[in-house]
Amino acid sequence: MRVSLTLTPSSTFQMQGLAEGRCDIAMTGFDNVVAYQEGQGEAPIPPNSDMFAFMGSDNAFLSVMGGKGIARFSDLKGKKLSVDALTTGFAFVLRELLAKNDIAESEVTFERAGGVVERFQELMKGTHAATLVLTPFDLLGQAKGHVQLARADEQFGAYLGVVGAARRSWARQHEQALVGFIRAYHAGVNFLYDPANREIAEALLVANMRAMTPALAKQSLTIMLGEKTGFYRDVRLDPQGAQTVLALRSKYAGRSLGDPAKYIDPSYRARALAQ
Repeated sequence: MRVSLTLTPSSTFQMQGLAEGRCDIAMTGFDNVVAYQEGQGEAPIPPNSDMFAFMGSDNAFLSVMGGKGIARFSDLKGKKLSVDALTTGFAFVLRELLAKNDIAESEVTFERAGGVVERFQELMKGTHAATLVLTPFDLLGQAKGHVQLARADEQFGAYLGVVGAARRSWARQHEQALVGFIRAYHAGVNFLYDPANREIAEALLVANMRAMTPALAKQSLTIMLGEKTGFYRDVRLDPQGAQTVLALRSKYAGRSLGDPAKYIDPSYRARALAQ
C-alpha cells in the first residue's frame, strides 16, 4: 500500500480534510475529534460526521512559551496570544493555564494564527506575546532566549494529546489497512525507544526540523522518549487523559461531556497489537 503524507497548516484544514474524505487518517488532538463530533468545530464539515480515535500517541508535550520580553505570566496582561483555533485544538489548555496563573481572559487578546509551526515562527518574530507549543519547539524557543512559562503535564497530570483518528465508515471498509497502520506506528515508536537507535532518532530530528541542533535533539528526546513524559509505547487511548480533555471542553465550551467511549474505538488497536 502506498502512503501519502500531508502536513496540514491548521486543525481546521486537517479536520475538514478528514471529514470530507480527502484524507483517511489524521494524527490530531483528541479534543479535535470530540469538538467536531459535538458540532463545536470552527470549520464547516459534512453532516453526520463519524470521526473517532483508534489509538493514542502522547500527551501532546504542551507548554506555554513566552515571546520577546515575557518572563512570567503577569507580563501577558494586555498582550496578544496566538492559538490554532479558539474552540478546538489545545486552546482550552492555554486558557486553563492562564486561569491557574491568575490571568483573566479579559486581560489578554486571542488571535488565530494556524498550526504550531506558524505560531512559533510568529512568536519568534515578536508578533505575539505567548502561545502554546509542543516539544521540541519549547526547547528551540529557550535556545533563542525565550522563557517557558508552564508545562501542561506538570499542571494537569494525565492528558490525551495526539491520537490517530479516522472515520468509522472508512475504518469498517479498510480494517486491514488501519490495523496495519497501527502496527507500523507501534513498531516505529518502539524503534525510537530502543537505546541502540538513539543516534538515529537524534539524526532524524536534526534532518527534519529547521534550527534543530544535535544538542537540542538530545534534549528533545529526553522528553519525547522519557518514561513518564514520552510517547505511549503501547499506543493506548489513555482513559484518564481523555477525561481531562472532556473536563476542559465541558468547562470552556459550555456543554457537559462525560463518556470518552463516544469518541473512541480501541478494537482496531487491540487487533493490531494481538498480531
